[in-house]
Amino acid sequence: MASVQPSHDVGWAGVARPGPGRRAARTWGTRAGTRLARVIDAAVPATVLVFSHRAEVRAAVRTALGRSPAPDVGPLSYVECATGEEVVAAVDAGGIDLCVLDGEAQPTGGMGISRQLKYEIADCPALVVLIARQADRWLAHWSLADASLAYPIDPLTAADQVAELVRDRVARRPVRG
Repeated sequence: MASVQPSHDVGWAGVARPGPGRRAARTWGTRAGTRLARVIDAAVPATVLVFSHRAEVRAAVRTALGRSPAPDVGPLSYVECATGEEVVAAVDAGGIDLCVLDGEAQPTGGMGISRQLKYEIADCPALVVLIARQADRWLAHWSLADASLAYPIDPLTAADQVAELVRDRVARRPVRG
């Protein structure tokens, strides 16, 4: 059997090495007994606004999402808000890619703020509402949120949903020149 000498642009098992601005993912797949590396675009940073009147809820969201919820998403930077007015001001100023809003916040809940943002902000960021009960999903739907998460937060579910929403948001970012 002849040995294959890889060139400078081909990696182990004949898999092309990532080019500039790309990196190989940590996951490996198999196809017909050959190990293949998935090549993904370099991660894009995103800003996540976290709203709750309770500091422990904001901390739980940050902990569940971490710095990078997926290999191609992140690093995430966080903006914390404790009042509805702070949320509206931060989103109105721009630069927010995703909002995680506590539906149980007081005196203004995240569901009402979500509906307000969808109606008032032209380029509204993706919105996730935290709900305390599964029966409240209809309220999250009424609020026009893009997704809902049950509280206490499941880190795996939260990371998957947030990563998908950030990917969609980054793809829709306006090009500024």
